[in-house]
Amino acid sequence: MSRMPRIAPPIEPAAPPPKRRHARSGAFGVLDIGSSKIVCLIARIEGDGHARILGCGWQRARGIKGGNIVDLHEAEQCIRAAVAQAEEAAEIKLSGALVNLSCGQPASRLMNIQWPIGGRAVTDADLRAVLGEGRRRAAEEGRETVHATTLGFTIDATPGVEDPRNMMCETLAAHLHLVDATSASLRNLGICLSGCDLEVEELVSAPYASALSVLVEDERQLGATVVDMGGGTTSIAVYGEGHLLHTSQIPVGGWQVTNDLARGLATPIAHAERIKILDGSALAGGDDARTMVMVPQVGEDEDHLVSIPRATVINIIRPRIEETLELVRDRLDAAALGRDAGARVVLTGGASQLVGLRELAMQILDRPVRLGRPGFVRGLPEAAQGPDFATTLGLVAWGAGEGRPLFDIDSAPERGNGVFSRFVNWLRERV
Repeated sequence: MSRMPRIAPPIEPAAPPPKRRHARSGAFGVLDIGSSKIVCLIARIEGDGHARILGCGWQRARGIKGGNIVDLHEAEQCIRAAVAQAEEAAEIKLSGALVNLSCGQPASRLMNIQWPIGGRAVTDADLRAVLGEGRRRAAEEGRETVHATTLGFTIDATPGVEDPRNMMCETLAAHLHLVDATSASLRNLGICLSGCDLEVEELVSAPYASALSVLVEDERQLGATVVDMGGGTTSIAVYGEGHLLHTSQIPVGGWQVTNDLARGLATPIAHAERIKILDGSALAGGDDARTMVMVPQVGEDEDHLVSIPRATVINIIRPRIEETLELVRDRLDAAALGRDAGARVVLTGGASQLVGLRELAMQILDRPVRLGRPGFVRGLPEAAQGPDFATTLGLVAWGAGEGRPLFDIDSAPERGNGVFSRFVNWLRERV
């Protein structure tokens, strides 16, 4: 008697991963205000948790230097133009946006705060009080807290507690990481954006955003340092055990390299930038002395060119890159993170694409180095998928719920009605 063939049960399609708890619903805007460019994206988080870009706009930055607004009128014009481009492409009018924080000398600080509990259970109010104490200490120095991350709690003599709520103790000790910036610079940012009829819905530290876009999950857990080399600043973010442990910012970037070339070669800024991209390198090669570069001169006709060895270009570029990397190394040494900073450095940002930079960074930082590119994002033009858009796409990742605290203990106070009033209240009240 023949057997009936076994019929395999139908394979059910895997359910798409749910959206993260803090993911934005509906369309939202992100605004990356950098020293070299201003980018606005309008995005939507789809059912599988991934973002789709609905509109994109960008402008060459004016009125911004070293991450800070130095001309309100020019910066406002650039922001308005970038936002208008994105709105036209998406056919959506923005009332607010997620904005990167690069102004106000943003810095990290670690705090250990003890809070009396008195033998009862820890509540959300206790955690808000602990974070409020950290914010108060920063405010005493004229700085506003933008991010407050708990790196762990100690319940009486028991360390390593991730979430102490509902646990009984006499004293609660919290290890906090705060990212703060000068109050005056943040208020100038608020004035500029209010002039553009935009509300700052959230501020996200620029190096934090870059890390969200270029680090893989294993690097976040095992530890890695992200160095984002932008046009006017170089920012540092250290990740370990899934937490942001340290951020720092250096007011040196690709613009300084271009300026050095313009001065050293007596050529216009635009041509210096072109020479940096096409012929620049951070390391010397064997044929550099024989390879000639044609350089137009300031004040001369464009067809009046001077021929110089490529080695001369590299000899101008390399000292500035060495100085920048040495400053990065010094900042990391001063942070004294040791093994928590991880064994790997991830370079990103527009200036990271300079030929030979990765190899020079390995020498100076004495660590393995890789070049970091953001992951693919649907609907985004290919030209905006590179390392120079790492911060921008990190803001989109934040909107998708990445990098959020383990638990939300925001005090949710009442806010004012005006755009600038809401911005100031956000700075003063949000942790």
